[in-house]
Amino acid sequence: MGTLSASLNIALASLTANDGAIATTSNNIANVNTPGYARQIPQLQESAPILANGVAVGTGVTLGRPQTVRDNVLQLRISQEAQQGGQLDAFLSSMSQVQTLFNEASGTGLQQPLSAFFNSLQQLSTDPSNLSLRQGVISAGQNLANAFHQLSGGLSAQQQNLNLRVNQTAGQINELTTQIAQVNEQVGELVAAGQDANSFISQRDVLLGKLSNLIQVNQIDAGNGRVTLTTGEGTPLVVGGQSYDFTTRPDPANGLLQIYSQGTNITSQITAGELGGQLQVRDQQITSVLSKLDDIAFGISSSFNTQSQAGFDLNGAVGGNLFIPPPALVAGSANSFGMAITDPALIAASSDGTAGSNGNLNALVNLSTQGIVNGQTPLSYYSNLIFGIGNAISNATTEQTSVNLVSQQLANQRGALSGVSLDEEAASLVKFQQAYEASARVITIISDLTLAAVNLGKD
Repeated sequence: MGTLSASLNIALASLTANDGAIATTSNNIANVNTPGYARQIPQLQESAPILANGVAVGTGVTLGRPQTVRDNVLQLRISQEAQQGGQLDAFLSSMSQVQTLFNEASGTGLQQPLSAFFNSLQQLSTDPSNLSLRQGVISAGQNLANAFHQLSGGLSAQQQNLNLRVNQTAGQINELTTQIAQVNEQVGELVAAGQDANSFISQRDVLLGKLSNLIQVNQIDAGNGRVTLTTGEGTPLVVGGQSYDFTTRPDPANGLLQIYSQGTNITSQITAGELGGQLQVRDQQITSVLSKLDDIAFGISSSFNTQSQAGFDLNGAVGGNLFIPPPALVAGSANSFGMAITDPALIAASSDGTAGSNGNLNALVNLSTQGIVNGQTPLSYYSNLIFGIGNAISNATTEQTSVNLVSQQLANQRGALSGVSLDEEAASLVKFQQAYEASARVITIISDLTLAAVNLGKD
């Protein structure tokens, strides 16, 4: 049967258990604003009863390991959305800078100088011997060349800026994987020892969230609380307490940095996270736009040169190149585009060698409406280029809106499940406080009863 001593032990156990519960609740309250923190629920468990004279007698309460409220599947979904969100953010940030170069409303781009050049030829056709109008063609051609150079140079500069960002992002990934490996090892050691690793798991979740924003990450349960991290294609990032750094090397062909892991070039495998978005714009979008600019420059210079050579200049001589001949392989045509002549008299306007003839000039004018750029007119091809840039940005913006909405919903679900509610914690605190005070009151009563029993023995 129970004794005062047994009752005292029960009260003391209750005091200890509720004190621990208050500590767990206080820790929840303290971390209400801590990113990634998952609240803990104190686990009060009945102590095993003992048999006394065939009767089971309760022995009080003990505090078990706190239950951490965490949904690993939900956490994985949040990580996946972060990967896609990071890729879209980087893509849109970089592409908006590309689009700025083609802002026709502010006077940048090719449409105005292209139209001005074709118009200058049209004006000259009305008076082919007019030196002032001939000079206007030279000036319009030089302005067109400047526009090509500005666009080509601007795109190349943005490509180099992205090259620097790729290097910086790779460094950030290395820092995060190093930190995750350290925390991962601490989690494994605590779990293996039967200890609570919640704080370290929460730290790892926060670091994983940051890493997922930079690159695609696959998580594999490695046992004992550890996780193994790889890229989407299986390249290891973290295994146990070991991290695997990325290195960068310039591509001999173009100087752009390539991402290597353990000696293998994995650049083409990286498609998500900020790094994926940066590589997509650097290696695909800007490269494509530069290539199309080269197509336009090549089509104009080669076609106009061919037609110019079919006519005669103001001196009656056979016409020469109007523009500097483009590279044979097209690449670099925009950067090298320029007028081959500076003397207005050398424009081959005549088709028969007479000064007043405009036959060849009309043929030059007609080139503006012919498919001289991959089967399209120069302005049509350029319009399609602009449309492609705008369409890529529009599609990414729509997708970003959707991803942000899903991410917010997942964050709200995580907050409702794992987040700390101050109202709930306050109620729990009061509950455990009252239990603690009641246990303390029991101890006081037992102490008084024990003293009274001792005094009775003296009478």
